This record gives sequence, structure tokens and C-alpha cells, in this order.
Amino acid sequence: MILLDGKKTSNQIKEEIADKVSQMKSRGERTPHLAAVLVGQDGASLTYVGSKVRSCERIGFESTLIHLDEATSEETLLDQIDQLNNDPNIDGFIVQLPLPKHINEEKVLMAVDPDKDVDGFHPTNFGKMALDMETFIPATPYGIMELLKRYEVDTQGKHTVVIGRSHIVGRPMSILMSRKGNPGNATVTLTHSRTQNIEQYTREADIVISALGVPNFLTADMIKKDAVIIDVGITRVPDTNHPKGYVITGDVDFEAVKEKASYITPVPGGVGPMTIAMLLQNTLLARKRHG
Repeated sequence: MILLDGKKTSNQIKEEIADKVSQMKSRGERTPHLAAVLVGQDGASLTYVGSKVRSCERIGFESTLIHLDEATSEETLLDQIDQLNNDPNIDGFIVQLPLPKHINEEKVLMAVDPDKDVDGFHPTNFGKMALDMETFIPATPYGIMELLKRYEVDTQGKHTVVIGRSHIVGRPMSILMSRKGNPGNATVTLTHSRTQNIEQYTREADIVISALGVPNFLTADMIKKDAVIIDVGITRVPDTNHPKGYVITGDVDFEAVKEKASYITPVPGGVGPMTIAMLLQNTLLARKRHG
């Protein structure tokens, strides 16, 4: 079993980006600038955005965090997005999800300028990805593809089962794995919460990518020997024995499944760090596009 170490790989990518930023600075060019908009006090979102800001500092990016109150109106948030869209010093920005219930998530994501949408969520970017055109690929699927590429995991002609159909992970993952290229050229089955007898599909799969958000959902008896397992799930499970009061758990029963898998991502330290690395990669691409 080979561990697909997202922490180690993301650090390599950050070093590569930092080197490019250093070269930009030596040429007197403006450094990339990433902004993040956070509404409210969601614990996981605060942790995630904080990690993005620290990563920007480490690689030499400029970063701006705009933290708005939970009660912020949709109109105020849309005004803020409009300001970022029109700020020539901002190369890319993200609106951290989830948003408070009184704000229409789709309306907000649609308001982001596709040329600054480094999360890759705007329909323009999603459509370009589906058509295999250069664009911003959603950071989590992009990170998974990069992990497979750098570990030289063979995906050609393999049967890939994706669990989960979200617009952020499951659906783009199914498109990326089936497109021409390496990694890619896989035969993909997209399953979800309504799929009956899901284990019939996972037992036949060469590669399983689980993005369901159900702790320990994928068990050892649901996969075949030497399958490649990518765990996108990240759930805070209450644990009174832990100092934080919770533990981070993935979709995969890691201890049991690792005995059968050929490659597997850990949680934490697998897909999560790759998501931030590829967000930075998208921001670098945005900076190059803006000239």
C-alpha cells in the first residue's frame, strides 16, 4: 500500500509556486493577490480560510481577508463581490461556503467574475472544463488529479467509481477522470445517495473516489484488492477524549481499507492540503492571464 501524501505533495507545489513568485519579483512584476470573503463564524470555514492566508504568506502572494458579520445582507455581499471584480489589484478571490441561509449561494457564485473565479465554480468555468478548454478547475478535483499524476497512478482504461454528485467535487471529478489525457481516460460511474446497492459498483472499481461526507462509509468489504482509494470526505465527529472535542474523519474506514488498497489518501493530510495548493495554482494562472 502506498500512501498518497497530500501534505507532502502540496508542500512541493507551494515551493514550485514560491520559486515562480520569486522570479516575478526579481523582474519587478506585481505579485499575485488572492482575496477571500468569509461571512459568519463557521468553525471549519475559519480554519480553512486561515490556512489559505498563511499559505499565501509562505509563497509570497498578497492576500486579503474580508470577514463579514453573519447578519450581512445578500445585497451587501453582492456589493463586496462587485468591488473585488473591479479591483485591478485582485487577481482572484473566493467566497467561502457555506453561506448563511438568508443568502442565495447560487446568486452569489454567479456574481463572481469568471476571470477571477479561482474556485472554478462559475458556470462559464465549469462549461470550459467540460469542453476540455483551459480554465480554472475546481480546486479539490484539480488537487486529486495532480496527486494521481505525481504518484503516477495509472488511470488509463480503469473503472472509476465516484461517490457523490456535488458541483464542487463529484460531478467535476467524473468529467476530469473521463477526459482524454493522463490522468484520465477512465471509464466512470457516478454514484450518489440514491444509488441502490452501491457496493456492487465499488467492488468492481479499480479507483474509488468518495465525496459523500458520511464518516467511515466505505468499508473493506466494499472494495476489491489493490483498488486505488481517494477519500474526499471530511467530517468533524464528536469525541470527548480528544482535546478539541472532535476528530476529523473521512468517508473511508482507513485502518481496514488500507490493508486491501494499492494507493490510499489519509484524512487529514490527503486531499485537503491539495485543495489549498491548487487554489494557489489557479491564482497564479489568473495573475498570468491579467498580464
